[in-house]
Order: sequence, then C-alpha cells, then structure tokens
Amino acid sequence: MRILLPLLAAVLILSACSNAETRDAQSKDAQSKDAQSKDAQSKDAQTNAAQTKLEKKAARIHAAAYTVDSHTDTPLRLNRQGFDFGVRNDPRETRSKIDLPRMKEGGMDGIWFAVFIGQGERSPEGNQKAKKEALEITQEIYNTVDMYPEDLEVATKASDLARIAKKGKHAIYLGMENGYPIGNDPGLLTTYYEKGIRYVTLVHTRNNDICDSSNDTLEHGGLSPLGEEVVEGMNDLGMLIDVSHASDDSFYDVIEKSRAPIIASHSCARALCDNPRNLSDEMLLKLKENGGVIQMCILSAYVKTPAPNPQRDSARAAVREKHGNYYELDDEGREAFIVDWYAVDRDFPREMATVSDAVDHIDHIVELIGIDHVGIGTDFDGGGALADCFDVSQMGNITLELVRRGYSAGEIKKIWGGNLTRVFKEVEAVAV
Repeated sequence: MRILLPLLAAVLILSACSNAETRDAQSKDAQSKDAQSKDAQSKDAQTNAAQTKLEKKAARIHAAAYTVDSHTDTPLRLNRQGFDFGVRNDPRETRSKIDLPRMKEGGMDGIWFAVFIGQGERSPEGNQKAKKEALEITQEIYNTVDMYPEDLEVATKASDLARIAKKGKHAIYLGMENGYPIGNDPGLLTTYYEKGIRYVTLVHTRNNDICDSSNDTLEHGGLSPLGEEVVEGMNDLGMLIDVSHASDDSFYDVIEKSRAPIIASHSCARALCDNPRNLSDEMLLKLKENGGVIQMCILSAYVKTPAPNPQRDSARAAVREKHGNYYELDDEGREAFIVDWYAVDRDFPREMATVSDAVDHIDHIVELIGIDHVGIGTDFDGGGALADCFDVSQMGNITLELVRRGYSAGEIKKIWGGNLTRVFKEVEAVAV
C-alpha cells in the first residue's frame, strides 16, 4: 500500500500535467483561430473599404463627365400602347431599357435616339413608305420631348450636350438608322437635317441603294454611285456618317470619300469577337487615320461569341417563317411578331456577356489606336444588354470597371462623350 500511494500520486501528477498541456494547446489553438478570424475580418474590411473607395471615385468621375450614348432604338417603343417614357419601367417585364427615371439613375446626360427603318422593298412605293415612317418616328420623338420639357431637350449641335446638361436636363439627339428613307434622292438629306437628324447609319442588315451591308451578299462592292452622292451631301450638311452595319468594302469607300471623320455608332472589335458587324484591326487603324471614333456596342453577341444554341436559332427561324419580314408587316402584324419573338428569349435565354467582357474591347481599341477614338453606343432597345449593365440605370458599372483598370478621369471623360463630341465638331466644321 505504501508503494501504491506514491505511484498513484505520480500518475495523478502526470495526468494533471497532461491535462494542463492539453488545455494550453487548446487555448493556443483557440487564440490562433481567433487571430486568423480577426485577420480575415481585417482583410475583408480592408477589401470592402477599398471597394467603397473605388466606387465613390467612379461615381464622382461619372457625375463629372458629359455622358452620351450614341445609339439606342428607344423610339420604337414610344408609341407602343402602355409605354410611358416618364415612368420607371421594369426592363424584364416591359423589355424597355431606357426611360426618364432610369436615365437619371444611370447619370446619362445625352442619348441618341435612332429613327430606325428596317429594310423593305427597294421600289418607289417602298421608298415612300420608308420616308413616311421615318417622319412619323421623328415626330414621335419630338412629342415625347415636349411632354417632359423640364427634363428633356432636343440637341442638334455638338456643343448642345454640355449646354443642356448644365441646365440639369438630358439632351436627345436624333440619328437615322438605315439610309433606306433617302431612297434614290440625296436631296432628302436636307429634309431630315431640318428635322434635327444629325447622323445616318448608311445601311442595316440588308443591302440598300446606298451601299452593301455587313450581313448581306456582295452587290455594289461597297458604296454605290448614289452612296457617293449621299456621303458628299452629308459632309456638306455637317451630318455624321455612321458605318455600323456597313460591309468592309463600304467602310473603306466611305473613309476614302468623306472629307470629315466618320463614326461607327454601335460596333465592337472583331479581334475579340469575330462578327461581321465589328471592325477589324485594319479597319480600326484606318479609322484612326480618318480621325473618327468607334462607339463600343454592348449587344452581347457582338461583345463575346455566344455558345451554340440550336434550339434558340430554330425557334427564331420559325418565328420569321410564320410571320414574314417584320419590317414589311402592318402594326398588328408587328405586335404578333414581337410576342412570339420575345417568347423565344424567354424559353431559350441567350448567354449574356459582362461589363468586363465589354471593357476588354475598349482596352483593345485603346492599345491599338489610342484613347481618342473610342466611345460608347449601347444599342439599348435594339438588343443591347450585358448581364451587369442590363439597362440605362446601370451605366455607371462601365465607369467603375474603367476605374478598376486604371483609366484616368480625363480618359474616361473622352470615352463617355469627349471623343464623339470632338468628331461631331469636326464634321460641323466641314459643312458648306
């Protein structure tokens, strides 16, 4: 018994020491985890603080810039039943990407509204119908502006963007998408100029009498003789010549013929997305020589080559077969076409590019031809949208990404309106 007692005491002492060591280890482990947690929280706080600082910087730059979007198809919605430009519309329910409240949210000082006329029959009757529709859409734009005189004002000069913004209002510029309403009469350019139209996108997705389209077969080999007259007439008036949608040969012909810089109002870089609607590096270099500007489009299919979606393609083809050419339908027929067309988007949603993907195009263009030759033309309400810039209220996300990539305030101001305004002024200067 005397021997067992010391042994028992020794065991108890060793056990106590072991427990103490265990508690000490557990305490150190807890302290280490606590320190790691605090370190992670500190890093998260630093990251959040850095992000907040970046967002505030981007917001300041965005607010200070004279921001303008060079191409939207919003006029197609202005006379649609139930649409009110003065109220905030849900972009997913109404598919409207622009209205007055969201323009304010997105900090947009100016927007170019396209008087868009899809290509129809190239005949005296077709030309007359196109002219009539163009004038009706133009009047609808004026009617909308007149409804909100405290917020909107029609702009017709390069200097109007800043002048109108300084009054706390939004500038509405008018462009014509597709020269089809000119028909075979370049003299009609004066009619449209007097109505406030300041650029003409020479062609759309099908050839017209002016030039070949990037999405059609070769017909004129570029500009037609009529097209050469149109380019000269636009120079004389001080109208911007827009080569988005034009074939490569048409682009080069316009560059050679024009006395003034030209624009691509909504196109991207073909090197990043191999689509005929985009400009190749060779075309971009030629655009720099001309002094013009490419306005980056945010239509996802022009930003990033979409993954194959045969079901969507087949469904869209079926809609076209069922209804025929949208642009040759009457109002009732067009509404029925739209219902089926949007149903395809719902049933087979497209892959959306991101703001980061879009700014990759700006990076490429700037690296190739410099900061003075790039801007932004969304094609909102004509298909333009990104996953994180889905409507005009989210335009600040583009500025945020530019700031994140190290663009200066001065460079961002050029992208958001400075470059386009510079080209516009040079076009005005060559008018006779």
